[in-house]
Amino acid sequence: MHTDLYIKNARVVTEQEVFQGGVTVQGEKISGLIRGDQELEAAQIIDLQGKVLLPGVVDGHVHFNEPGREHWEGYRTGTRAAAAGGVTTILEMPLNSTPPTTNQAMLTYKRQVVADQTVVDYGQWGGLVDNNLADLEAMNTDGVIGYKAFASASGVDFERINDDVLYAGLEKMREMGNLIGLHAENEWVCSYLGQQLRAAGRTDRAAWYESRPPFAELETIQRACYWAKVTGGNLHIVHVSVSEGIQFVAKAKQEGTHVTAETCPHYLFLDEQDFERIGPAAKCAPPLRSRENVERLWDCVLSGMVDTIGSDHSPCTWDLKEKGMADIWKAWGGISGIQLTLPILLSEGVNKRGLTLTSLARMLSYNPARLFGLSPAKGSIRVGADADLVIVELDKEWTLTADQLFYKNKFSAYVGSTFKGGVERTIVRGKTVYQDGQIKAEPGYGKLLCRAYPYSYS
Repeated sequence: MHTDLYIKNARVVTEQEVFQGGVTVQGEKISGLIRGDQELEAAQIIDLQGKVLLPGVVDGHVHFNEPGREHWEGYRTGTRAAAAGGVTTILEMPLNSTPPTTNQAMLTYKRQVVADQTVVDYGQWGGLVDNNLADLEAMNTDGVIGYKAFASASGVDFERINDDVLYAGLEKMREMGNLIGLHAENEWVCSYLGQQLRAAGRTDRAAWYESRPPFAELETIQRACYWAKVTGGNLHIVHVSVSEGIQFVAKAKQEGTHVTAETCPHYLFLDEQDFERIGPAAKCAPPLRSRENVERLWDCVLSGMVDTIGSDHSPCTWDLKEKGMADIWKAWGGISGIQLTLPILLSEGVNKRGLTLTSLARMLSYNPARLFGLSPAKGSIRVGADADLVIVELDKEWTLTADQLFYKNKFSAYVGSTFKGGVERTIVRGKTVYQDGQIKAEPGYGKLLCRAYPYSYS
């Protein structure tokens, strides 16, 4: 056998098994899975000497703010950070860009703007807002991978929805075979609590998480699942921060509701005390929770209840965070995290809590690829799939510094944190795009991805 690339002496991880061996690559595709130590001819041979080979991460939840707010991030720096974090596919949200991606014209415009900016493959979400039900079908035809919606106010020019639009949108999802990704927090309760706290003169950091309590998130998850059950529509609850929410979704799914759940690395790593220590860089919505909840959320991860883990990378300029140093209400909410998702899961999950590598591959790669209509090309180490691969060092201990970040604005709630497990090399469609701290691909290498088929919950 002669092939373009042979990666050998690896612990190869699929969603089903871990085996000693390697992978061959021909062109952009995986051409063979090699078990054991075999000598093969190849134009390039990479000897991993027992290191782990994972499928590339499919990050289903990122904000790159382009077009309109490129000074916050942009696809060029955002996908470089993705590559450094082992992410080979990003799926970008419709809001925080100007204008938001809520119709076919805006989707086309965004794609034109970002086409020559990326170093990893990418797809886009459409938006479901309070006045665009008639626009959903055209965006579906153009291959959006889902429709983001907010039950609570987003704080940007992206209108939240009430139950009537959620109900109607879920009906449309049933017809089109697509899904709604819902930000689930009760607008009325959170607004009331926030008003009460501000009226009492509270500007401290704890006031932020007190204004958005776990029960306000759980109630909206339960209500949204009810509408998904009634309509038969497809629902994905994004950035679930409370263990009870994950448990409720898992039970609803078992009972036949078309629903899945995502959590994020910051909910598995940081807690309320960390937020009070770090400050605005760690402000997000839903907010960080108690350490007890962090551990219960890990129990959900370890028991297989969590479907996907996405970074919810939501950057901004430092001045928008700095405003909240004295008054937390004034700070922009969002955590820059795409570069740290895999290291956090390796460190806190695999090394610290015994998370299996197959479970890691399912949540970070296989499940999101299936959910968003991108498999079998994406999300798995299998013959015929795109050669999207990540070489990781499980035992590498390191501390994050700001100069290691590839973000346009080099700050993050994770700076100063120590991890065990890191990304050595990232390969997208057979090409090394990141290696040992360096980006190896030019902007424009990344390829646009579209939803290829309706999602089946069976």
